[in-house]
Amino acid sequence: MLRLSAALVLSVLATVTLADPSGTVRVVDGDTLSVGGVTVRLHGIDAPETDQFCGGNGAPSWPCGAWVGNELRARVQGRHATCRAIDTDRYGRVVAKCFVDGKDIGQELVRDGLAFAYRKYSWDYDLDEKSAAVKDRGLHGTGIQSPAAFRRASRAGLAAASDPGAPAGCVIKGNISSKGRRIYHMPGQEWYSRTRINTAKGERWFCSEAEARAAGWRRAAR
Repeated sequence: MLRLSAALVLSVLATVTLADPSGTVRVVDGDTLSVGGVTVRLHGIDAPETDQFCGGNGAPSWPCGAWVGNELRARVQGRHATCRAIDTDRYGRVVAKCFVDGKDIGQELVRDGLAFAYRKYSWDYDLDEKSAAVKDRGLHGTGIQSPAAFRRASRAGLAAASDPGAPAGCVIKGNISSKGRRIYHMPGQEWYSRTRINTAKGERWFCSEAEARAAGWRRAAR
C-alpha cells in the first residue's frame, strides 16, 4: 500500500490552484454570491446577516440584513462577474474578490456603507470603511451592530434559551447590582454570560429592550 507523508500531502495540496469563478451573478446574501453556479464568499468584507435587524439606543429597529441583500441584487443580479479566487472557507465556498465592469464588488459595498471591512481576514478595505463611517454612509448613519457581534449575540441567545429559568424567547438579563442599580444585559455584551438571574432578589428576564426600559432597567454600558 502506498503511504504518503503528511508533509507530502500538504505539499501536493499547496500546488492546487483554485479556479477563478466567472459568469452570471445570483445574490445569496449581502456578502455571498453564486457566480456561474459557484458559491463565492466575497473576500475581506462582512455584511449584516439576512435576519439581522439594526437600530437600538433610540433608533427604530429595521431589517438591515434584508435591505443590504436587496441593494446588492439591484446592483449585480444577472450581470456578468469575474472573480479572483483567494481561498476556500470551512463551508466549502470559494473566497474571492469579484468584479463587475472592472469594479470590485466588495470594495464598492464597503465604500457605500453596506458592508464592513472584515479585518480578521484582510485590511484591504480598512480605509474604505473609515471613509464611509466619517460620512455616515449607509449603515453607518443609523444604529448598527457589527455582523460578527450579531452572530456572537445569536449564539449567546441560543445558550440563554436553554436556561431553565428563561421564558421562551426572552433572553435579556435584568440584573440588580450590589448598589441596587437595575441593569439589563443583551446577548453578546461583555458581562452577559457571567450574569446570573436570581428572581428572589427581584431580578428577571426580559423579552425586549423596550420592556426592560419600561420596567426601570437601563442597558449595560458594555
